[in-house]
Amino acid sequence: MTSNFKTTLSRRTALQGIAMATLPFSHAAFAQSSWPAKPVTLVVPFPAGGGTDAFARPLAASFSKVFGKQLIIDNRGGAGGTLGAGIAAKAAPDGYTLFMGAVHHAIAPSMYPKLDYDIEKDFVPLMLLASVPQVLVVNPKKIPGDFKAFMAAVKASPGKYNYGSAGGGTSHHLAGELFKQQSKTYITHIPYRGAGPALQDLMAGNVDMMFDGLGSSAAHIKGGRIKALMVSGNKRNPAFPDVPSAAELGMPDYTVSTWYGLWAPKGTPADVQARIVEDIKRAGAEDTAKAAWANNGAEFGTLTPTQYGAFVSNEVKRWAAVVKASGAKLD
Repeated sequence: MTSNFKTTLSRRTALQGIAMATLPFSHAAFAQSSWPAKPVTLVVPFPAGGGTDAFARPLAASFSKVFGKQLIIDNRGGAGGTLGAGIAAKAAPDGYTLFMGAVHHAIAPSMYPKLDYDIEKDFVPLMLLASVPQVLVVNPKKIPGDFKAFMAAVKASPGKYNYGSAGGGTSHHLAGELFKQQSKTYITHIPYRGAGPALQDLMAGNVDMMFDGLGSSAAHIKGGRIKALMVSGNKRNPAFPDVPSAAELGMPDYTVSTWYGLWAPKGTPADVQARIVEDIKRAGAEDTAKAAWANNGAEFGTLTPTQYGAFVSNEVKRWAAVVKASGAKLD
């Protein structure tokens, strides 16, 4: 009897040991399989109506269709996108607050001397969502004609014309500074609290032009409210085949793109990160998101989280060099 008791006890101890050994795996599997168990907040660090919104909102709609859970857009504009980034960095690292930033957040470290977050240390990179070329858009009533006529007008009156941006230190701002540098023109910079408000003033005729990402300008170009004169880079965009590229217009080195990416606060469990990436990709394959990406001349990102992290690091270095060379400063 003593022998049987010892045998039973040994078996029970062994089973308990196995259970304890597999506990971390079981917990991870549960956490991964349960996300999203409730609505997820997506912090968008710009006001509604900008380029980030052009991708965030259809993605949110697709996410709800696929998973039956809300992806709630929380617009937190201000300080060139850095205000919202600081808020997202301090969120609980549980997978239920995500951050949709952009190229502006690779520029910010070179433009803002004191940020209350570090894009490479306080976040974990998840995925590149979309990338679109910058486009030079104008109010057609204030600047009629094609790119050649536009250049003649700008060169004839230095400082007369102005361009709006999503804020000092954003890609819109630096795209304008690069344009001025390479075209040897002078245009006055007018910063706004996001691309949305800047576009509204462009359409109203309160500013003359913008260097914007196709994500926020596309619908307004198609609607005739603004006119596209040039897309950056060396080829035309499939969504706007009639708009000439910078290379065609004699500016082969003018290559500026606006990209949008997804981060989570540092400390988010690795298994939850993996599930987020998997599920956001599924949402991106849904018809609503696919149509939005196509209409804006963008493709869904294919970089792994590791590749995306390296991409962001390279962009931080690249824009630091651009800021230094252009002498761009916050207005």
